Amino acid sequence: ARSASEVKHRRRRRRSRQEGSRMSMTMKSSSGRVCRSSGRQSAGRPRRVVAKASDFEVPAAWPGTAAVPEGYSKRTTPKPISILGCTGSIGTQTLDICREHPESFEVKALSAGSNVALLLEQIKEFKPELVSIQENKVGELREALAASKADLGGYAPEVVAGVDGMCEVAAFPSVEATVTGIVGCAGLQPTVAAIKAGKDICLANKETLIAGGPFVLPLAKEHGIHILPADSEHSALFQCIQGLPDGGLRRIILTASGGAFRDWPVEKLRDAKVSDALKHPNWDMGKKITIDSATLMNKGLEVIEAHYLYGTSYDDIEIVIHPQSIIHSMVETADSSVLAQLGWPDMRLPILYTLSWPERILTSEETWPRLDFIKMGDLTFREPDNKKYPSMDIAYAAGRAGGTMTGVLSAANEQAVEAFLNEQIGYLDIFKHVEQACEAHQNDLVTAPTLEDIVHYDQWARDFVAEQTGTKVPQVA
Repeated sequence: ARSASEVKHRRRRRRSRQEGSRMSMTMKSSSGRVCRSSGRQSAGRPRRVVAKASDFEVPAAWPGTAAVPEGYSKRTTPKPISILGCTGSIGTQTLDICREHPESFEVKALSAGSNVALLLEQIKEFKPELVSIQENKVGELREALAASKADLGGYAPEVVAGVDGMCEVAAFPSVEATVTGIVGCAGLQPTVAAIKAGKDICLANKETLIAGGPFVLPLAKEHGIHILPADSEHSALFQCIQGLPDGGLRRIILTASGGAFRDWPVEKLRDAKVSDALKHPNWDMGKKITIDSATLMNKGLEVIEAHYLYGTSYDDIEIVIHPQSIIHSMVETADSSVLAQLGWPDMRLPILYTLSWPERILTSEETWPRLDFIKMGDLTFREPDNKKYPSMDIAYAAGRAGGTMTGVLSAANEQAVEAFLNEQIGYLDIFKHVEQACEAHQNDLVTAPTLEDIVHYDQWARDFVAEQTGTKVPQVA
């Protein structure tokens, strides 16, 4: 049985999450400090994000459980796949897996952005039947292929370009699964094309669910395809719910490193510089995700993804700081048992699981180090501070609002982070601009958006923040 103090603590944490949808959140008081009110007016000018309940029900990708598809039998041939964003981080790691396990995976189609040199090397090695690249790079790729005729030995892939080319790669007839590694809303259209073609989605594009969930999930249900999460936290949850009975999932616990400012006092954040925010305590990552880790917005976005993936109420999704980043996330079952997925921080493992599910593939100890509990040492946890991480309240409120609000949240954050990285705004201004964008979107919120609505409001949010910060806005195709 839980102690009285534990029950009181749990109730306080749940109440904090519930209030995120209705409280006034003051991002900067008149003294310049970050603070959060508890439902009452506070010093400074409060900015409110109002969450509106929606009558539109979005079907979860995996409503509390995951089971082996009926009639499934172990594969005896390599699974044919296509990769969107093959020259990026997710794409190259996926190809690393394919290189190591040719008996399990076969690359049929590749889509790249502008990196012709790397795409050419991938073509030589994996010999896909179809490749796509940006329209302004088609001539350069064709010339490179012609110059490499001897190396290719008479083989040459079909070359397509632009958004239509990405959609062709995503929906290539002979593939069973498509890895979506394209960043931003640019990945939505090809993902939709893959779903309509009946391909399972190995999901590494956040916008697919955060912005596109209300459109993409009903479409996935209609076409009977699986959405398999490649993000480490959501892969951990997916692994933990394998075989759970209906009603067995009670609570989701997302772990977070705490980012660069994990051990900083709140009062010091007003002076935080870009160089400070980029000092992640655990990993060397890209700039944008490192800033999102510092603000904890990455975890706020993952809360929204968890809601869409598993159908769990926002009241039952928690964030906990776990400095060692060994436990990648946890689920609590109906009987209060807690299941966790542990492993060294390595993005290849969740990618491998999305590719191989429902099977498990034996990996080499040389290239996939096994978890050593003695070397791992202590595992510690702490409650995240809402004053240090106001992004949590903003994200929970946006998630409860649903519809196009979550896409606005993500796009506004991306634009605000860019402005901070360019030293056009201060660190605390990130929260201010994101919340103002969500606030400004309330009257235009679409609860059951079309794909066009999603792309439109993604661009609107970027324009809104760019106008405030003086940053350049990338145009979504």
